[in-house]
Amino acid sequence: MARAGIPLSRLLWVFTAFVIGFAAVLTRLVDLQFVERDALVEESERIRTKFELLDARRGNIFDRNRNLLATTVTVRRVGVDPESLLPEDKPNWHKLAKLIHVPYSDLYQKMKGEIRMVDGNPKTVRWKVLADNIDEKVYREVLKLGIDGVYGNRHFKRVYPVGALASHVLGYVNKEEQAVTGVEHAMDFYLKGQTGWIETEWDGKRREMAQFRKRQVEATDGFHVSLTIDMMVQHVLELELKSLIELKPNGVTIIVSDPATGYILGMANWPTFDPNEYFNTVKYPISYQRNLAISDIYEPGSIFKIVPIGAALSEEIINPYTTFNCSLDRVPYRGRVVRLPSDHDGKDYGTIPVLDIIAHSSNRGAAQVGILLGEERLYSYAKAFGFGEKTGFLLGPERDGILHEPKNWDGLTISRLPMGQAIAVTPLQAHFAMSVLANDGVLMMPQILSRVEDADGNVISTIEPKAIRRVISASAARSLSKMLVKTVSPEGTAPHAQIPGMEVAGKTGTAQRVLKQGGYSATDVDVSFIGYFPASDPRLVITVVIYNPQKGSRFGGQLAAPAFKRVSEHLIHLLGISPKAPIRGFLVMDEQE
Repeated sequence: MARAGIPLSRLLWVFTAFVIGFAAVLTRLVDLQFVERDALVEESERIRTKFELLDARRGNIFDRNRNLLATTVTVRRVGVDPESLLPEDKPNWHKLAKLIHVPYSDLYQKMKGEIRMVDGNPKTVRWKVLADNIDEKVYREVLKLGIDGVYGNRHFKRVYPVGALASHVLGYVNKEEQAVTGVEHAMDFYLKGQTGWIETEWDGKRREMAQFRKRQVEATDGFHVSLTIDMMVQHVLELELKSLIELKPNGVTIIVSDPATGYILGMANWPTFDPNEYFNTVKYPISYQRNLAISDIYEPGSIFKIVPIGAALSEEIINPYTTFNCSLDRVPYRGRVVRLPSDHDGKDYGTIPVLDIIAHSSNRGAAQVGILLGEERLYSYAKAFGFGEKTGFLLGPERDGILHEPKNWDGLTISRLPMGQAIAVTPLQAHFAMSVLANDGVLMMPQILSRVEDADGNVISTIEPKAIRRVISASAARSLSKMLVKTVSPEGTAPHAQIPGMEVAGKTGTAQRVLKQGGYSATDVDVSFIGYFPASDPRLVITVVIYNPQKGSRFGGQLAAPAFKRVSEHLIHLLGISPKAPIRGFLVMDEQE
């Protein structure tokens, strides 16, 4: 007889359900403890453990007077963990959007929870970026809002306080924190420092539990770099660039250096760009980032005449008063007749001394001096002046230029090379070739770096001037300098480079552009002027190269020389340069005067 109350069948069903449920729980526990244990432990560790990189602060870049050219500031990348948001904080969302300059509609969408598939498995998104590069002051205001789940990660941002000033020298650091071009790239090893890291644990609200911090390696900040660049000199150059844009050139390069040390005080190019906005390719196309002073080559034209004449003076096969017949259009050379180039505008200078060959920039006179030297010596001295090879300048990429070996010369090269054809140079090569004359015949290494210091200001390394080689004798350099003073006179090709009260030496260059199909353009030219002062004791060498100007005269003496004068007058006052005594040359020169 069945017991009164609960039927036996029902008790059996309850018992069976209990057994099945217990078995299911037991099976799941076994699964968690044995089958999935390793995976769950790994996931738990991943969620709880925080491995954070500690960014090193990149070192500063200064000019020679400790003016700041590039530095690093602390900013925050502000984001949200949607899973940690509380309903009571929602009224402050509008204030947050206003603080970080994000439209409220965009911020509202990012505040929503989200599931993403990772390796085929759904994962809850625990971090969404709301805004980047938030100033620390603004971030403190964000924290005052007290919105749970909204926080910022610190990182560094590279900034250039002087904007576009010296941009081709400085280069920049991109968004991936990669150093691109200029000093930033060349000195990256010293500037970037060493990244540190922390391994610690988070609590349920993703806050660090410092007592469980396992390992910590502090970041090491980068070294500071000081350049030879003078910010005020650079400013003068870039102001001049703005005035030369009116000539509608393809580009312009201006370089200023100290001839005795090789220290570059200013290097400016147009087109230019702002390294703070390097990513704005509409405003600053990628081509604007080229440092024309080292990346572009051109035929130097008459500036190259300092090579054959300087070489012949040094070899003592001519003196300033050795005469050449510039009416000749052909001369004998090694059993054959060589055709000489014509002079500008078909002028016939007749028989003139070397002094006037330089002053009038006679192509025929320079060609005859080159022929007197011969192929091997002309080529050898061109190499000695620094043509046909990189200068060794810290920044890059740098071009070698073009200087063919004599075995590859054609029948006209011996008469065309002395006037600056059949060769291609960078503005920096031409600048330091002229600096040879301003430095008593010695070629210096171009220097842009002055010293390296650690974060505490201790000097790690100082870069000293470096002489590469003697190119010509000191007496030949002084004699040629005196001839170049006459070039910058009413008798010469560059009277517009004259500076009242200052003795200036220099040389013009006007070179027809080479056509792609061969030959020379009848209209397109590159014009230049390179000069130095005071001629008796040079303090500065200044180069102005204007690539293919579309307006104004077609000669270096008319376009580049006035630019040289304007820059020089500013720098004379800025640097307090005083005139020196008249330059001294060969005794034979002084006697015949």
